[in-house]
Amino acid sequence: MTESDAPTATGVPSDAMRRLAHMRPGQATSMFTSDLSVNEFLLVREAGFRPLGLVLGSSIYHVGFQVGRWGKNQELDTLSQAMYHARELAMTRMEAEADQLGADGIVGVRLDIEFKEFGNDLAEFIAVGTAVSSESAPSSGASGATGNSGGGTWRNVHHQPFTSDLSGQDFWTLIQAGYAPVGMVMGTCVYHIAHQGMFRAMGNIGQNVELPQYTEGLYDARELAMSRMQAEAEALHAEGIVGVRLRAHGHRWGGHTTEFFAIGTAVRPLRADHHIPTPQLVLPLTDG
Repeated sequence: MTESDAPTATGVPSDAMRRLAHMRPGQATSMFTSDLSVNEFLLVREAGFRPLGLVLGSSIYHVGFQVGRWGKNQELDTLSQAMYHARELAMTRMEAEADQLGADGIVGVRLDIEFKEFGNDLAEFIAVGTAVSSESAPSSGASGATGNSGGGTWRNVHHQPFTSDLSGQDFWTLIQAGYAPVGMVMGTCVYHIAHQGMFRAMGNIGQNVELPQYTEGLYDARELAMSRMQAEAEALHAEGIVGVRLRAHGHRWGGHTTEFFAIGTAVRPLRADHHIPTPQLVLPLTDG
């Protein structure tokens, strides 16, 4: 690898930064790329945002190993930290690419994990979205807004482009209703569920009975993931979180170890007098 090919301080390859610099608005060769569908692209444009380019971040991470006590419910802190840090690296690099484009935000973000065959403990964490620039500033009553190079005030309190995993339709509706996304927020918890003793398991055969140890463990794990997601939203001065999804992933750890992952889009009000559009009946023209 030559010095010019070396990654930047954020981990983004220099070649990618040069490509993005040529795509900035105002350049003679500027053009946009986007993974939005045609309908989503048009709705984002209708909301007052112009796509600038597809941005991504990647991190190939070695996920370590941690032993949990056989008969105890407990969080596996080492694995929780690894899963969170790897995603955060991918998100940060995606945001750095958007910043290079002078973007106000990133819409349609996808956050995926793919375990690699060349190492059982190696996984690639990928964040992909479309960087956008606003064609007008939010209302003067927007709280927590900050200036940016794009001329708008859509960036969050950390002076970073906002991120959102909402669909194009949901994004348009959110803006029309007087709210702005401030960032994707997430929380994770890798949890070991205690094994049931042999005699207790045999005693439950043929009976309808709750398993309190399992119930408490799963409840606790989900609550930890949710509370961490909410803490991220509070740090962004958000009013709330929309589109929350709570997922459980077994990955490759075995049946008694599961990752609980909470993710959503934190939002803030743009103005005090919200105008909620009247819902309209839409009939799809496709089969099925």
